[in-house]
Amino acid sequence: MIIKNASLETVCGITSKLPENQLPEVAFAGKSNVGKSSLINVLMNRKSLARTSSQPGKTQTINFYNVNQELYIVDLPGYGYAKVSKSVSEKWGPMIENYLHTSRQLRMVFLLIDLRHPPTKNDVQMYRWILSNGFSPVIIATKADKIKRSQLPKHLKILKETLRVIEGVPVIPFSSVTKAGRDEIWDLIETYALGEEMEIPEE
Repeated sequence: MIIKNASLETVCGITSKLPENQLPEVAFAGKSNVGKSSLINVLMNRKSLARTSSQPGKTQTINFYNVNQELYIVDLPGYGYAKVSKSVSEKWGPMIENYLHTSRQLRMVFLLIDLRHPPTKNDVQMYRWILSNGFSPVIIATKADKIKRSQLPKHLKILKETLRVIEGVPVIPFSSVTKAGRDEIWDLIETYALGEEMEIPEE
C-alpha cells in the first residue's frame, strides 16, 4: 500500500469510550518491548508516528491510527511487563476484551512474538485468549534480523509448536531494521481487511 497520509486520531484509556469508526480496523497485540511501535512506523513509512520507548509497558492506551482515510491501524496495550503495577495491568485485559467484543469494524488481529526466544507463557495465553474471543490472529515474528538465516526455520518451528498455531494461519518473519515482512503484512491487510472477505482458518 502507498501511504499518502497517516495520523494518530484517537487515544482510548481504561475509562474512555471506544470510537464508532466507519472504516475497517486492523489490531496489533504483543508483549511489551516486542517491537510493536517500530512495526507500526515501518508499515506507515514514518519514523516516529508511533512512539517507541526504552521503557517497556509504556503504551497503556488503545491507539487508533488513520491510514489514507481507508482503514485504522489499532495499537493495543503491551502485556507481560513485570514493572507495570498489577492494578494497571489487570485493567488492560478487560479493556482489550471490550474492544475485541464491541468493535464493529475490526477485520483482523495480528499478534507479535519475539522470534529470538520461545514464546512466553503470556504469549501463549494471549494467543489462546484472542482465539477465544473469536479471532484467529496472524503471527508476526519480530526481530528476525537478529537471527542467522540458517537458524530461522528452527526458531519459526519452536514458535509454531509452542503456540500450537492453527494450520494455515500465516506466520510472518519481520524486521524493523531491514523491513523484511512489511509487504507480506500489507498484502494480508489488503486481502482480508480491504478486499473481499476471506476467512482466516479458525480452530
